[in-house]
Amino acid sequence: MKKVLIITYYWFPSGGAGVQRWLKFTKYLRDFGWEPIIYTPENGEFPSIDRSFEKDLPENLTVLKTPIWEPYNVYRILTRKKKNEPINAAFISENKKQGWKDKLSIWIRGNFLIPDPRRFWVKPSVKYLTKYLTENKVDAIITTGPPHSMHLIGLGLKRNMPDLPWLADFRDPWTNIDFYKELNLTWFADKIHHRLEKKVIRTADSMVTVSEGWKDEFVLMKPKRIQVISNGYDESDVQQVEVPLDNKFTISHIGTLNASRNPVTVWKVLSEICAENSEFKFDLQIQLVGKIDFSVLESIRKYNLQDYLNKIDYLSHSEAIAKQQSSQILLLLINQSPNANGILTGKFYEYLASKRPILAVGPTEGNAADVLRDTAAGIMVGFSDERETKRAILDFYTRYKNKTLIVQNESVTRFSRRSLTGELANLLNSL
Repeated sequence: MKKVLIITYYWFPSGGAGVQRWLKFTKYLRDFGWEPIIYTPENGEFPSIDRSFEKDLPENLTVLKTPIWEPYNVYRILTRKKKNEPINAAFISENKKQGWKDKLSIWIRGNFLIPDPRRFWVKPSVKYLTKYLTENKVDAIITTGPPHSMHLIGLGLKRNMPDLPWLADFRDPWTNIDFYKELNLTWFADKIHHRLEKKVIRTADSMVTVSEGWKDEFVLMKPKRIQVISNGYDESDVQQVEVPLDNKFTISHIGTLNASRNPVTVWKVLSEICAENSEFKFDLQIQLVGKIDFSVLESIRKYNLQDYLNKIDYLSHSEAIAKQQSSQILLLLINQSPNANGILTGKFYEYLASKRPILAVGPTEGNAADVLRDTAAGIMVGFSDERETKRAILDFYTRYKNKTLIVQNESVTRFSRRSLTGELANLLNSL
């Protein structure tokens, strides 16, 4: 067995999307001749806890942990949050608009905590891991971000051990991420972010990202080598027994829903159809599972849809998968951001595996739209295309009433987590 050190902030028992990619790679790496070793914080700030992932942990896995100091308690005091209250990611505000204290905290985060609040873990991690790697041979290291401070740890280790192959995995962009402009950066801070990003990308022996669109963006920064290894779904997560479908015409969104993904056109069209069709009005249920920005709920109230809303704050990953399989329609929402064409979330592939029709809102020529066309799993409508959105929803509803609302998307097996781990192992072997 060759050995690979994986440096990741998010790890079990963390819930949320950030943990799943490398938890699943770790689950299958031994099948391809690689023994994973995990390095992660002892006391990380996780958006949620999900112990259902314990079943994915390989036996006798080596997990290295060291303490991390993060300024989140200072932020809690400033914004009057409770001591153990989780900090929402993705600029989600569940209850109110941002006050001046929130805006000040974001400004400090963007301009002083570069690249992110985990920066204080970089130097102690480089020191600890340099000693560990001197005493324990590994064949490669992997860093995965965000948070992109993980890549700075990789940069430090590469400086100390130049012959050790380093793979940098970008689950999301750095300076082209959808909320980058919301950090309100000074020109100097912006320059530092871009400089560090280029240094990481040009120093790593290879980098990986999750979509062709994002690969095209990263290529401009001249990496030594770059490859797309998409997100995916784990076949063992998808329940083999048939899950009963909801009786209602349920349109479900699973996961965090921030302001930049608020599908105002969908809410407007649903309101119109309810006014025109009493039977549709009786059958409709909007199901939102996860953290929801207050602006989304405001839009739902604006279009008088609150009576049809079933809001569920949090479910474990296994429970969320079951919700996907029981829903009539799955709502996939792409961020309205400059890099929208390249957005392919892990949730998207689990949607595909659930074999429920997908109504997606986003760029009709983006990477997600391409996958939907290839798999015939649903339809992508433009952000503000009311006509096509209405046509798609009514078509789904007609098929629901006729009990023909099914999808046979057998071609999704190439997105299985095990297959994708094989791609990763081949890349590591080549390094």
